[in-house]
Amino acid sequence: MASSGKVIITCAVTGAIHTPSMSPYLPVTADEIAEAAIGAAEAGAAIVHLHARDENTGRPDQSPEAFARFLPRIKQATKAVVNLTTGGAPYMTVQERVKPAEVFKPEVASLNMGSMNFGLFPMLDRFKSFKHDWEAQALENSRDLVFRNTYKDIEFVLRTLGDAGTRFEFECYDTAHLYNLAHFLDRGLVKPPLFVQTVFGILGGIGPHPEDVLHMKRTADRLFGKSYKWSVLGAGRNQLAIAAQAAAMGGNVRVGLEDSLWGGPGRLATSNAEQVRAVRQIIEGLGLSVASPEEAREILELKGGDRVSF
Repeated sequence: MASSGKVIITCAVTGAIHTPSMSPYLPVTADEIAEAAIGAAEAGAAIVHLHARDENTGRPDQSPEAFARFLPRIKQATKAVVNLTTGGAPYMTVQERVKPAEVFKPEVASLNMGSMNFGLFPMLDRFKSFKHDWEAQALENSRDLVFRNTYKDIEFVLRTLGDAGTRFEFECYDTAHLYNLAHFLDRGLVKPPLFVQTVFGILGGIGPHPEDVLHMKRTADRLFGKSYKWSVLGAGRNQLAIAAQAAAMGGNVRVGLEDSLWGGPGRLATSNAEQVRAVRQIIEGLGLSVASPEEAREILELKGGDRVSF
């Protein structure tokens, strides 16, 4: 899967899952998000995956104005590929979620490949005190939350962003999502090389067992053959174990505080760069090397940082 032993590291720096009270190191403001993305790139991330947040409350903010506060700064300070979310937060409409990528035309945008239960409420067992009223309520509401990504929604995102030359990080949380992606490939709405991000450990998706990783890899191999580039995302404490397994199997990896707050057992990671350095150590310990942004662009056949609108 990896090209000549080159492993692409993606770093997702803040996301919409974790809330500000869970870690003092979670980036919230535009300054913090920019600093986190630049630090991750300097540590070895070829791609930075970005969400925005309200600067006062830390709530997910999918307005283009929120992204405009940090995108130019990241582009000026690093050569990293910028990947914008179209997932936003599970309670947002697809029209709201796609807007930043529609406006800024990034090289890569994430795209969830199916509707699913998205259970965040177990985090209420670990985190008891919250700074903002919305935090605990958002976690509790996930008991009755379906993260909507219908075929119509997916096609809307593909058609909205396709003319801009944006490619996609196809986020697949279970086997059915791989089959959904194959459906769109058969229809000619997506084109190789597919960048397939298999996600493990979210309640509502496939689990984090090594056999789950193997199952998703075998299924993707059967459906896509040589037409895809494989990457993994392990949630929470599963982050580095799954990354190590995938890297050893020729895959690419994603880390970052969106996916895990941890730097070790019972210890919060103090930055996104810390997690990038940790996974880089694993990759290089396997005798592999980390892809540069330009190498990632070549592997994924991206349009280039000079053709974005920020």
